Amino acid sequence: MGWEFDLDKPLYLQIVENIKLKIINGEYPAGERLPSVRELAAEASVNPNTMQKALAELERAGLVYSQRTSGRFITDNTLLLKNLRYQSAQQHIEDFIAHMQQLGISPPQALEMLAAKVQEV
Repeated sequence: MGWEFDLDKPLYLQIVENIKLKIINGEYPAGERLPSVRELAAEASVNPNTMQKALAELERAGLVYSQRTSGRFITDNTLLLKNLRYQSAQQHIEDFIAHMQQLGISPPQALEMLAAKVQEV
């Protein structure tokens, strides 16, 4: 699976966001071991040093932790993961509202359109 990157944003930050999303959506389940730095770097087609920098950032954020001989694991802090999922959802909602306003659609109109779309699903 190839990863897509935006040339306008630092690569390691995009990797952090990508892995964070995989943690939020359960692709990398809580408590599970992450693939090695080299495996992740190969999957993303990036330098292992870049991947290492991204994983170090995720460790600082408390989303992953290292065990000396076993590798890196996803946090099992369910409260942290729940809050992260909520914050991410809130950001998507704010982005949606901003985009709708750029199109000249008011929040009530956007809500009406969203409700209609949800009924279709």
